[in-house]
Formats: sequence, structure tokens, C-alpha cells
Amino acid sequence: MQINKYIDHTLLKATATSEDIKRICEEAKTYDFKSVCVNPANVKLAKELLNGTDVLVCTVIGFPLGANTKEIKAFETMDAIRNGADEIDMVINIGKAKEHDFAYVENEIKMVVAASAGKTVKVIIETCYLTDDEKVSCCLAAKNAHATFVKTSTGFGSGGATASDVLLMRKTVGEEMGVKASGGIKNKADLELMIENGATRIGASSGVAIMESTTHDSDY
Repeated sequence: MQINKYIDHTLLKATATSEDIKRICEEAKTYDFKSVCVNPANVKLAKELLNGTDVLVCTVIGFPLGANTKEIKAFETMDAIRNGADEIDMVINIGKAKEHDFAYVENEIKMVVAASAGKTVKVIIETCYLTDDEKVSCCLAAKNAHATFVKTSTGFGSGGATASDVLLMRKTVGEEMGVKASGGIKNKADLELMIENGATRIGASSGVAIMESTTHDSDY
């Protein structure tokens, strides 16, 4: 198993500098990760730094609260793609999910998918705030909206990925969608547990620690 190609090497901290972005891009090239995942303002730089490699540039939309309007999320997606983003990780409107307005959630995902022009779209449902029934409904909304992945967490909520959530999400979406586990995955054992339960992508700032079989102390 090529675990490096499961990993979206992630740096989403507010304090991330250009030097930090350069560092994670160099790490991504060294270990040949699937992607780097950075905030939208860092997409253009990451794309330049990764030119000539097969490492993708992933960015986040409506991050981390998911409380932007649908229209802003769609515009943010188009802007990110113009700047070089290959993959889009969007946060749903969690408040709408909590009040069970899943039609709204599905519609906003559709708008982002349409704006993505065929790029990979991963839908962050922020599992730590949802009941199991709400997780299922959000996953079905993402599936109905033709997103590419469902994703557990932003890494900025009250909790991250759990094996049970990954398993529930996999059972809900079936085999035709990806499941991305993110938040709190700090070592190789964490990664392998998520993959065993159905994850096909891992979001983590601990990519280097995972590859070197050590443990990273970051929450994401």
C-alpha cells in the first residue's frame, strides 16, 4: 500500500507564512504526497512551487465554519481554480444541517460542484457537531449533489475523525464516492485504522511523521 498517496499534506493555520508553504511543498515533493492542502490565499504560491510534480494543490472553501452564503462559496471555488487549485474541500452550512434543512445543504454543494468545473470536490460535514442520522443525511446530500468525496472534519471543530464515523460514511455513500478522514490523525497507526474503516484519503499535518513512523503533536 502506497500510504503517501493517501495523504493530503495540510497546513491551514492562520499564522502560516510563505516560508511555511514552501516547507510543506518541499515535504510533499520529498514524500510524493497526493496533495498539499492550503488556504485559498496560498494556492497560487503552492501551485508554482509544485510545478512539474504530480502533487496536487487542494484548498478549502467556506472554511472553517461553513457559514458563508452559497454564492460566496461558489465564487470562492471559481477563484481558487483560477489560481491553480486542483481539488476543493468545502465546508457545509452546519447550522442548516442541525435544523435538518438538507435541501439547502444539497443545493449549496451542487453550486460548488458546478463552480468546480469538473475538479474533485470533497464535502466537509464536521462530524463532531452531528448526530449519526444527521451525518447520514449530509452524506446523502453530497452524493445527490455529485460531489467526489465526503470528509469528516475541518480539524478546527470540537473533534476530528473517528473510525466509527468513517465506517458510517463509507456505508452511506457506497463505493462510488471517496471518504476523507481528517482531524487528529497523528501517526501511521491512526492512518491505517482510518483506511481499514473505509477512508480513501487522509488529511493531516502529520504527513512526515506518518511516513517516518513517528507521532506528530498537531491537532490537525
